[in-house]
Amino acid sequence: MEHRKRQTTFLKRFAWLHSSLILLGALAPMTMANNLPQCQEGDYYFEYTECDSTGSRWRVAIPQRPGECTGLPDPVQGTECTFSCAAGQFLEMTAQECRPCAAGSYSLGSGIRFDEWDDIPPGFSSLATYLDNSPHEQDGSACNGSSWTAQGSYVESNRDECSVALVYAVHLKKQGFVSFDYQYVDNNVFFEFFIQNDQCQEMEKTGDKKWMKLTGNGEWGNHKVSLQSSTNVLYWRTTGVAVGAKVVKPVLLKNIQIEGVAYMSECLPCKPGMFSNAPGSSSCEPCPRNTYSGRGASSCTPCNTSSHYALEGASTCKTRPACSQKDYFQIHSVCDEEGKTQILYKWIEPKICLEESPGAVALPPSGKREPCPPCNPGFYNNNTPTCLPCPQGTYSDGLKECQPCPAGTEPALGYEYMWWNVLPANMKSSCFNVANTKCDDMNGWEVAGDHIRSGAGGSDNDYLILNLKVPGFRLPTSVSGTSGTEVGRITFVFETICSADCELYFMMDTDRRSTSVVESWEGRREKQSYMHIMTKNASVSYTWAFQRTNQAKDVRRYVNDMAKIYSITVMNAVDGRAAACHPCAVESQGPGSACVPCPAGHYIDEKSSRCQECPPNTFLSGHHIYGRAACQHCGPGSHSDQEHRLCFSDCLFTHAEPNQTLQYDFSPLGSIGSIMNGPSFTSKGTKYYHLFNISLCGQEGHGPAVCTDNVTDLSDKDATATVVEAFICQSTIIPSEGRGFKAALSSQPISLADSFLGATVEKSLSGVIARPELFRNPPTSVPDVSFFYRSLQATASCEKGRNTVVTLRCNPEQGAKGEISVPRECPAGTCDGCTFYFLWESSSACPLCTEADYHHVEGVCRAGVQDTVYVWSEPRLCSGGLSLPVKRSVPCEAFGLWLKVGTSLGAFCAILLLSLTYYFWKKNKKLEFKYSKLVISANKEAELPAADSCAIMEGEGEEMEDEVLYTKPSLLAKLKAIAKKGNGQSSEAVQLKSSQPERWVWG
Repeated sequence: MEHRKRQTTFLKRFAWLHSSLILLGALAPMTMANNLPQCQEGDYYFEYTECDSTGSRWRVAIPQRPGECTGLPDPVQGTECTFSCAAGQFLEMTAQECRPCAAGSYSLGSGIRFDEWDDIPPGFSSLATYLDNSPHEQDGSACNGSSWTAQGSYVESNRDECSVALVYAVHLKKQGFVSFDYQYVDNNVFFEFFIQNDQCQEMEKTGDKKWMKLTGNGEWGNHKVSLQSSTNVLYWRTTGVAVGAKVVKPVLLKNIQIEGVAYMSECLPCKPGMFSNAPGSSSCEPCPRNTYSGRGASSCTPCNTSSHYALEGASTCKTRPACSQKDYFQIHSVCDEEGKTQILYKWIEPKICLEESPGAVALPPSGKREPCPPCNPGFYNNNTPTCLPCPQGTYSDGLKECQPCPAGTEPALGYEYMWWNVLPANMKSSCFNVANTKCDDMNGWEVAGDHIRSGAGGSDNDYLILNLKVPGFRLPTSVSGTSGTEVGRITFVFETICSADCELYFMMDTDRRSTSVVESWEGRREKQSYMHIMTKNASVSYTWAFQRTNQAKDVRRYVNDMAKIYSITVMNAVDGRAAACHPCAVESQGPGSACVPCPAGHYIDEKSSRCQECPPNTFLSGHHIYGRAACQHCGPGSHSDQEHRLCFSDCLFTHAEPNQTLQYDFSPLGSIGSIMNGPSFTSKGTKYYHLFNISLCGQEGHGPAVCTDNVTDLSDKDATATVVEAFICQSTIIPSEGRGFKAALSSQPISLADSFLGATVEKSLSGVIARPELFRNPPTSVPDVSFFYRSLQATASCEKGRNTVVTLRCNPEQGAKGEISVPRECPAGTCDGCTFYFLWESSSACPLCTEADYHHVEGVCRAGVQDTVYVWSEPRLCSGGLSLPVKRSVPCEAFGLWLKVGTSLGAFCAILLLSLTYYFWKKNKKLEFKYSKLVISANKEAELPAADSCAIMEGEGEEMEDEVLYTKPSLLAKLKAIAKKGNGQSSEAVQLKSSQPERWVWG
């Protein structure tokens, strides 16, 4: 801090020394050339030196042409540094006194004003910012041609996407302010005004007023900021962000005034077309019509009106052209006493054309008298040419007299304008042009029987304005007790007929705070209807503004381009009239019974006129509660609240399949989820992102996802920020490094989902189609669950509103919060601008775990204990729900029951196998003996050599034949023989060999 003070003191002393050197330089020629002529008053002028540390200064004479004369006046003590003159005065430096300005000039006293913009005034500069966030950063020349442009009475910002600043530096001798008028209608442009000191440090006091507020079409806003007594560098900077092909509308500036300069040494002459006829003027006045003036005029000179004309504030007179079809327009006359009207043709005022010129057209004759259109609903004429409103409690369709509503009904209040013979009392028409005032007295719109249409205007870039004021809204008595969000709605039918770049704006001003554009339509539009729902009970001013072209042209080439409005309907207007009566809830069935409010979630039974509660899982339509049909069913996977206002999801979902029922719990996804896709770049290289905030389940039908505009509302602390609350909303984000901004900018918030339609595994619901094939990752065996939403607010490109589908996909690899993505083919989340698709992959999107999702594994018996462990089936496609059972341990034996049973069973099988083997072996030996005997018998008959035979004991017969062995006895035979010896039987097994003489016989 001490260093900054020393630096400031040094700068002041340096400035004083610099002024002194200038003084010495001026005096030097006197000492070097004594033969020069004596200086006269016209040879020099006076200036003040910089103020020193004591607050004093000197008045010195500065030669007009140094070195041509001698004898300049000596420096004298100047006035106090804080001295200044009043408005209309200037400081006469010779006497150092304030003198009044002469006629034809003006002075602000201690201020300067810039109201001429034929060229950029001296001291102003236009600085274009290079695209430091462009993917082609080296191409710094992309914005070299972008600048603020002088347009006569105002200066206009660039129309492209470059950042361009209008810069002006001023040194104030005392505290002052800067004020200016501006027009800022396009939220695709960021408009900021800030102040820096001579060290390029931004003034802290301007931080809260940095960002400008949007103005309505045809309206000028005023901005005023205090300035410090030092060097102030003023910046008006605009940055265009045209995401689509739409060209941004420029910011306009005029009447820049700076207060706080020390003095004005001379008065400023009035600019051409202006004059001041009295001395001491602080401003100049425009010349009246058909007069003109040059610069510094004290009066205006009349034009020769027979051949020339001049508009207000003209610097020259112009030749009157020949009259053409563009110089007149048609209107409908007011109904006369006979109820007749006719088409009339009138010259556009002020009339500048000549009917007598060669080739001029004459004013067409008036049309035939025709019957007047009927009165609008809610009005009656009573055989008079004027339509009068029906008294309270009565109704009329506009053709019949007003009648009282029957018992059990009440009037349906509102406006219904469908016939246009005169402009309704609560509507007004006007014309406005940002550059001049030649259309101020014209009607912007003209009635035309079955429609109202835009007027001729003074030039093609005029704003033709139609305004409708509604003091407030009031629900019908039977609905006043409900808790619905809709309090009223406005609907109008229109068309535009255009050959140029015309545009129709529909704007709204709530509680006289600020006018905002609700919707706009460019170019030719076929006859169509538009509806806007009001959710807040407040006074509203609706405005329609039509502009044939936004190019600044002082001619009328597109006079046949026009906008037509056929009907305007406003429901529940507090001062409206009734076109019909509708049923209401009554206390009794007697005549004259009063209407009573129905409780929340109740409809009026058309037969009994009684309040009936809506069935479960139905919601009550906000603008119609008559009949059972007013209770509409909630979509799948949704429930209605207790008051039947709306349907919502509790984040629980059930899907039944043939073999199982899947239960889902999306609560971990219920909080706000966000996805910022990009970056994207505009054609000029501006980097931007699309930010989507998603509230999957909301708060019982209300979407808590919020998108804001932190640009246009920061300039007013008392203003409410532009906030969009919905299930899903979108905003455009400009990063902080993108344009030298200190913080990221969020703008253009829109709602993508106002109501919840339902959740289902099907691919379509209520006409909205999900497209999971747009996403890269294939689905698992678990079905996707899609949440369907809708926003009924129609737009120029989406006449039926916007739709949104959030597809939840089970992905165990993602965490509980998961990841949100948009289609690869549609990086903005939508392919057509009306339907948005999101894929939310998460483990929380998997069904709840059940017993079918895990299995058990039994371990071996160790130390007398056997463990049973439970594990998830792979891949695990479930989340939450049942948990895995804990490990189970049971006692066991080394040779358990089953092992003993198995061992016994194995021994039995072995014995059985041996027995069978012995049986078949014995059987085989018998067969061999019989075969041998058969062979021997055959040999005897053939007298072949005798074969070896065995002696057979007497008495044994055939039973002993089986005991004869031709081979060595087996182990089993030997065991059997030993057993027989043990039993006291005398026997001996003798082996008989057929090839040897020895024989074995039983003895």
